[in-house]
Amino acid sequence: MFPSVLVANRGEIACRVIGTLRRLGIRSVAVHAGPAGGIDARSRHVREADVAVSLGGEVGARAYLDVEAVVAAAVATGAEAIHPGYGFLSENPELARACERAGIVFVGPPVGAIEAMADKVAGKRIVAERGVPVLPGTLDASLDDDALVAAADEVGFPLLVKPVAGGGGKGMVVVRAAAALPDALASARRVATSAFGDDGLLLERLVDTPRHIEVQVLADIRGAVVHLGERECTLQRRHQKIIEEAPSPVVDETTRDRLGAAACEVARSVGYVGVGTVEFLVPADAPDDFAFIEMNTRLQVEHPVTEMVTGLDLVEAQLRVAAGEPLWFGQQDVRITGHAIEARVYAESPARGFLPSVGRVEVFDDAGVGAGPQAFPLRLDAGIRAGDEVSGDYDPMLAKAVAHGVDRDQALARLDGLLARTAVLGVETNTAFLRDLLADPDVRAGKLDTGLVDRLVVPAEPPGPARDGQDADLDDAVVAAAMLVGTTSAGDDGGAGDGVASPWIRDGWRLNAAPATRRVALRDAAGTIHDLEATGTRDAATVARAPGGPQGPRRGGDASRADGGTPVRASLRPAGGAPHRRLLTLDRRTTPVHVLRQGDLVWVAAAGRTTVLTVLDRAARAALRRSGRVATGGPGSPTGPTEVRAQMPGTVTATHAEGPVLAGAAVVVVEAMKMEHPLPAPAAGTLRVVVHPGDQVRLDQVVAVVEPEGAS
Repeated sequence: MFPSVLVANRGEIACRVIGTLRRLGIRSVAVHAGPAGGIDARSRHVREADVAVSLGGEVGARAYLDVEAVVAAAVATGAEAIHPGYGFLSENPELARACERAGIVFVGPPVGAIEAMADKVAGKRIVAERGVPVLPGTLDASLDDDALVAAADEVGFPLLVKPVAGGGGKGMVVVRAAAALPDALASARRVATSAFGDDGLLLERLVDTPRHIEVQVLADIRGAVVHLGERECTLQRRHQKIIEEAPSPVVDETTRDRLGAAACEVARSVGYVGVGTVEFLVPADAPDDFAFIEMNTRLQVEHPVTEMVTGLDLVEAQLRVAAGEPLWFGQQDVRITGHAIEARVYAESPARGFLPSVGRVEVFDDAGVGAGPQAFPLRLDAGIRAGDEVSGDYDPMLAKAVAHGVDRDQALARLDGLLARTAVLGVETNTAFLRDLLADPDVRAGKLDTGLVDRLVVPAEPPGPARDGQDADLDDAVVAAAMLVGTTSAGDDGGAGDGVASPWIRDGWRLNAAPATRRVALRDAAGTIHDLEATGTRDAATVARAPGGPQGPRRGGDASRADGGTPVRASLRPAGGAPHRRLLTLDRRTTPVHVLRQGDLVWVAAAGRTTVLTVLDRAARAALRRSGRVATGGPGSPTGPTEVRAQMPGTVTATHAEGPVLAGAAVVVVEAMKMEHPLPAPAAGTLRVVVHPGDQVRLDQVVAVVEPEGAS
């Protein structure tokens, strides 16, 4: 085994590889972008490695894509091998060649195997010659548009246009009729050129309701190949996997043997060495009628589910094979035990149309669950800790939650529980969406196809005028936020940090009068404004809708006379440990929550669902009353100016000229996660922009105002 290994990656996968290196007693070397004192140098993978080295002056992903810098770092630190993880350089043959020149072992397959399977057309041609079933389609990467149009009739409609290079669904276009094919080819070539630097395209017969099933293979330098069963990766959104499981709920033993034999033949066809994944497309109603798609010549994101059902550490297997060891078991020794399911936790906001979320992780609670293959039956592989910055320069995946069970139902239940107990504050995540997806009846029944998630997702509408929340229920998050902002407890005032009540606590006490209330206005992601009154302290308070709502006159009286619903009695007590951990009691029901005040934002995480609320001060509430901007559904509403707010933190890259603007026009463009996100005008009117290109904006910040047509 190697004494020292450099991990040419960052985030979750770098931490995952470093964990196995530590267990094996191998010195781990991390790399990072930017200077030693920069943001990336403070990332979790750097802190967990034995040694860390800068990749030079480049920042962001460019640093991790610099082959010469990565190899130079390995030479400088005395690393005998380089593990590329996944993404970045993991399937780049230039890294493998550079390692060979430097006398360093590349923990991956030979250059020839990488290059053969990087070209989807060549890969299909190779495996088809070995008797592996492939979908009908073109097998020439050099065909121009006219030749592809001519070949389409033979392929048959509907069909899929796919770039020859790259992956992740980029550039793929579904074409259902011949008339739409020329435009689809032009679009796919543009995307392929931009994303991969290669505009080569292929056509492939479209399977309308497919399942995406892949097989894990492991091969040594002596030609021995085994498969480790299949993984179901059908639950995808925009061609990106979000839930994976092993084994597939529709694959029986006979089909598993056939899939495994085909996958092993694919590996043999290119002289494969190491861990790899062979992907198949399977009709939802005929799982035994599978066809080869492509081979991923690296470790997969979803490898933990295979580890959980086989008991193997696949990173260790990669290292042992790369060191020249023969396989230490045969196909007859592979046992699939139980069921495992994985969910990918992304920094994104489903409520805002899955826009990316960037910023500082203020709180990360992993529910006490460990990482790596030794964590069982629950596992949480993460690349973040509290204090880390989530940047738009990198992939938004923060962690992978994995659960094992004796059967699929138990694995689903355990995974749902893990997601419910995991909390991230400071950046938004898709955890609540994952829980909703796992609860879907078709998902629970195993009735899956690759379009299921997109059918469930309702496109997010651009936020319109703010609405009052008089008719909405007081949910846990709103009450918790109101308690945090509108009440106090021992230690908040007067310096009584030892828990002894201070006489200066603002508890609303008044001599010979009912307790005074504090008014709190909170705006949620949908633009709904919750105007509330809180009376008492965090140990014992009453929270209710404020009389009159956010724009009506305050009529006075105690909380029990509030409009819009029955007041609730609540407490928000410390739960022990970190200050953000609280116990929220509503009447007689107690729930653990995480709460955090961050400037004018309040973050509340409960049962796997994170809510971000903006605190509106007295001036903001007065402005709403003056403008009449809060829509009540009555005649003539709204009548005043409408604010356009940033739906994600990021950098302003462009602004619309001030003056007349049409409804739906992009008034400000914000860049985040390497994607541009236009913010539309909610109505026609006169535009006033309050930010400039280059400005950094925070979530929910006002970036423009539109005065309605005809306003004075």
